Amino acid sequence: MTLFRRIDCCLAALLLCIQTVHAEPPRAPERTPPRYKMDTPTDPGGSGKFYMGREISLVMGHQGVVWLERPQRIEEEQPSKLLKVLDVKAGMVVADIGAGSGYHSFRMAKAVGGKGKVLAVDIQEEMLDIIRKRMKRNKVDNIDPIRGTETDPKLPAGGVDLILMVDVYHEFAFPYEMTQALTKALKPGGRMVFVEFRREDEKVPILLAHKMTEKQVLAEMAPHPLKHAKTIESLPWQHVIIFEKKSDKKDDKSAKGGPKLAR
Repeated sequence: MTLFRRIDCCLAALLLCIQTVHAEPPRAPERTPPRYKMDTPTDPGGSGKFYMGREISLVMGHQGVVWLERPQRIEEEQPSKLLKVLDVKAGMVVADIGAGSGYHSFRMAKAVGGKGKVLAVDIQEEMLDIIRKRMKRNKVDNIDPIRGTETDPKLPAGGVDLILMVDVYHEFAFPYEMTQALTKALKPGGRMVFVEFRREDEKVPILLAHKMTEKQVLAEMAPHPLKHAKTIESLPWQHVIIFEKKSDKKDDKSAKGGPKLAR
């Protein structure tokens, strides 16, 4: 298959798979300035909703399972290489946000082993049903399918070692609120990993609204207690942008046995 034909196939498949997943938006406090702006969509995959200058994309519906499980994904995204980059270890609690059909959840389930856990979060019950069926068929018992919402992934507070988001953050209808909730779920020093198609590279055959620059990801994480650890560019089409949760200063002093200052 030629590159141009391959690009056309990718774009066509993605357009067929995209749909808006409706959920009731939370009511924002009246005195809070609006973070989001509505305008005319600028891209076939765009929602017309903007955050920090970026158009939020439409959500890929459960009809997109064929796209998620396409054989070409092994070559295009190299999931085995990503798993090594993530350094997932036995016993870890990892969260796969926007888990979809469980493409990465099942790979990480093997890595964390019987003493670990994968929290597979999705807002679509149809996706979670697919994961449950695969769990039963493959006799996997260390994945917890979780139905999240547009603002809450329903994760345990301070209970997650690693949060993975593969080609999903750009779809969040409320990215600020979701990042707040995700950060609360991380243990101090826990990692939040964004895997996003590189918008800087026009050769990556994905709709613009489904791509992000590293600069944009860094800007959107700046309001949160996260530290940019590193960005890895070894995958063919995607950035791997890794953040760590900043430790609470009081906790750090207690751990070191330092004195607590009176206020």
